[in-house]
Amino acid sequence: MTGVLITGGTGKTGSALAELLRKSGVPVRVASRTPPADVPDAVRFEWSDPVTHPAALHGMDRVYLVPPVDTTDPMPLVEPFLDEAERLGVRRLVLLGSAIVLPGAAGALELAAHVRARPGWVVLRPSGFMQNFLAPHPLGERIRRRGEIRTAAGTGRVGWIDARDIAAAAAALLTGPNGQPDDRRDYLLTGPKALSYHEVAQIITMRTGRPIRIVPVGVAEQVETYRASGMPDAFATALAAVDAGIRAGRDNQISTAVLDLTGRPPRAFTEFVQDHALQWTNG
Repeated sequence: MTGVLITGGTGKTGSALAELLRKSGVPVRVASRTPPADVPDAVRFEWSDPVTHPAALHGMDRVYLVPPVDTTDPMPLVEPFLDEAERLGVRRLVLLGSAIVLPGAAGALELAAHVRARPGWVVLRPSGFMQNFLAPHPLGERIRRRGEIRTAAGTGRVGWIDARDIAAAAAALLTGPNGQPDDRRDYLLTGPKALSYHEVAQIITMRTGRPIRIVPVGVAEQVETYRASGMPDAFATALAAVDAGIRAGRDNQISTAVLDLTGRPPRAFTEFVQDHALQWTNG
């Protein structure tokens, strides 16, 4: 048997990818810490428990890898999995990386370099997720409950991308012929336009009728906001520091990779808001 193992298979991109692959008739195995009882192809998977890795990988020749969240150094947990994947002959692995690099997160860069070095393995580097503006993400929760966005990013812009477009790009790479288009090992994924938090708030307000205000804060205040949401200290500090990079223009970038891989342009933020409008108006 061959098929695609999806780690983080119940997450934002993993669940969308599983749906796309099933519709295309591709065998899928969903790996999750708590596998859904109503999903017959789901298996228990723990990054911190290498015993669960071989069973998840068995018979799979392709992998969509979502690394552990809330950590600035995923390598100690992911490296045993990568070794097992290589031993079992996984021919295609697509890593969900990030275009937005957390300060002090050398481990994430090391992981991406490890994947790029393996023939047939590639890295996706999506920009900020549009889904971050929805609950249960802390940003989305604050919008839903208080109608506000707290940010230290000023007027800096991000090429926000819909998780569904990330999944579509991953599906194209996981189901396409051996070798990537133009043999690239790394793809920057963005939406069609970079937007500031101010512009995002205006779009949500105009499309839903619910006023969303911007609350400017400093980086230190943002750290406390993330800590209050339950994030580990180191991750909260690194994530808050990202705002400083956005403010400086570091993440104001756009690519054509979604169009190149899937044959259609990525969704605009206005379309995303239209699809999820009730999640803000029912707050």
